[in-house]
Amino acid sequence: MKAIILAAGRGRRLEQLTETKPKCLLKVKNKSLLCYQLEALMMAGISEIAIVTGYLFEKIYHSDISMYFHNPIWYKTNMVYSLTLAKPWLEQTSCIVTYSDIFYQPNAIFLLMHALTDIAITYDPNFLALWEARFKNPLDDLETFKTNEQGLLKEIGKKPKNLNEIMGQYMGLIKITPIGWAHIKQTIQRLSLKTFQKIDMTSLLQLLLKNDTPIQCIPYEDIWGEIDYKSDQTLYNADNLFGN
Repeated sequence: MKAIILAAGRGRRLEQLTETKPKCLLKVKNKSLLCYQLEALMMAGISEIAIVTGYLFEKIYHSDISMYFHNPIWYKTNMVYSLTLAKPWLEQTSCIVTYSDIFYQPNAIFLLMHALTDIAITYDPNFLALWEARFKNPLDDLETFKTNEQGLLKEIGKKPKNLNEIMGQYMGLIKITPIGWAHIKQTIQRLSLKTFQKIDMTSLLQLLLKNDTPIQCIPYEDIWGEIDYKSDQTLYNADNLFGN
């Protein structure tokens, strides 16, 4: 099992926080998000870790990173495009794929490593406390998330009318086996170049659902967080509930 960190984008909603550094180098409790991720992955037993860089790529280096893939057109592409640049790994072995603007505990990785389907994601079933701490009106940011009785993804990424449409929140962690990668390749090959370059991961999951691709959803109830806005970093640094 290997891991791939997607760190090409700038994160424009973070404004001046990413003027001089990529978002994976933002700190929570005096430790960068990248260090949190590397520690969690390695504690889960994953030693081969790649990163897909883009914005300010020259500032990203860590001795525990095994491979660097680079997205030279990061400014006009999205996360799925960056993921395809790591296809030499995705074609060879199962990989844990992680967004670069999140932090989590090793247990999140353990859970994904033991997933039964070729594509699997973790989600937070106790999301509301975190979103209420982050947003005055959580529904402004939340997306729908539903699973079926077998724990497979049923719906994701739509605008919810109320909290009853939300069973959890996707965290930005995915396990992809070589067979799962083949499903993803088939899906994105049907897209126009413009759509392929701009599609995000949640939209890809929606397309996979339309193609009846089974996606296991694994509940994760430990510490985690994402930094999408400047206020997120302030929250995690001040609140022991969401950081170490």
